Amino acid sequence: MRLFDPSYTVADIFRSHFDKYLQQFGPVPKHYYTVVNAMMRCRTEALGGHIYTCDSCSHEITLYNSCGNRHCTVCQALTRAKWVEKRTQEALPIQYYHVVFTLPHQLNPIVLRNRKIMYKILFKAVEKTLLALGKDPKYLGGELGFILVLHTWGQNLMDHPHIHCIIPAGALDSKNNTWRSAPKNFLFPVAVMSKLFRGKFMDSFRKAVRDGKINPLQVATPQFPCCNDLVNKLFKITWVTNVKEPFESPTNLIKYLARYTHRIAISNHRIITVQNDQVTFSYKDYADNDKIKQMTLSAVEFIRRFMMHVLPDGFMRMRHYGFLGNKSKKKKLPLIRTLIEQSGSTDSTRSIENEEKKPNPVEDPWLCPLCKKGALRKNREVKPAIKEARTLVVND
Repeated sequence: MRLFDPSYTVADIFRSHFDKYLQQFGPVPKHYYTVVNAMMRCRTEALGGHIYTCDSCSHEITLYNSCGNRHCTVCQALTRAKWVEKRTQEALPIQYYHVVFTLPHQLNPIVLRNRKIMYKILFKAVEKTLLALGKDPKYLGGELGFILVLHTWGQNLMDHPHIHCIIPAGALDSKNNTWRSAPKNFLFPVAVMSKLFRGKFMDSFRKAVRDGKINPLQVATPQFPCCNDLVNKLFKITWVTNVKEPFESPTNLIKYLARYTHRIAISNHRIITVQNDQVTFSYKDYADNDKIKQMTLSAVEFIRRFMMHVLPDGFMRMRHYGFLGNKSKKKKLPLIRTLIEQSGSTDSTRSIENEEKKPNPVEDPWLCPLCKKGALRKNREVKPAIKEARTLVVND
């Protein structure tokens, strides 16, 4: 829980400009209202909270409850910390890879109009690609394990659907009860991954169009007036698959990837100013040597871009597969650890148990901000002030 908040927040922008957004773009799906209501109430009197008192100087501070919504810009810290702890306990003492599969920009308009089915196809294509390459005897010849995380945005908040993958460098051969380690600093050929991913995705995409799950008319664009034109174009281009340098330390990898697994389209700390119905925020320009730049949008356009990344209701954006699947890992991870130890195939420079303990550079969040000596301790509860909270009403 943070004691000091940034000057401007996404929730503030929603409070002051969401009505204008609705006037311009009309009613939105019901679960959008749920997200916006949660963010506007987050850490306000509407949700109640607690008063904390310094045990040294008696200074008091009120901390309001968080909404817990997965799209909220201030509610991911605790979830991220718990995720890191669990993944660290599961980590294997081997190299790990961070791989990113990205859809071509030509598909973006279709994704926006068919989010649920297109995201489902994207997950399935990545899953089939990695499992197939893991089973291929030319590479590992066993069952791969991996975690997939969907991101739908770029730094400028425009649509940019892609999947981040966390992949241990090896596979479990259940038939022979052996662990097959990947070669040092090599997982699979990038060109092979890209081509196979393209094929898997396009096969499911064409089937979805054929079965009526995606309206062929929605596939047509000014550049590609019919579905066949788009399909032919997509088969001729190279799909982007990016393999990062492997991490020797699983713990460092997990902490690094926690920034991706629980990231929201934009953090409050990137918002520089909100004034005159304009929002200015910082972004990293990957096309210009990762330079940090500023972008200014109307508040309504800012909200429109943010809302593009609200996931379909109930859609899971983080999924586990192979020997890291929820039904498999309790049984298979202990076996894999034993096999790795027996084979002497540990690739990391040190085991998880011997991971170097580094001091936490983050200042103690419960230190009294006034006297800098005492600790803030929970004193009394603040009841929710629901009647004072603004609530968006869904018009049927």
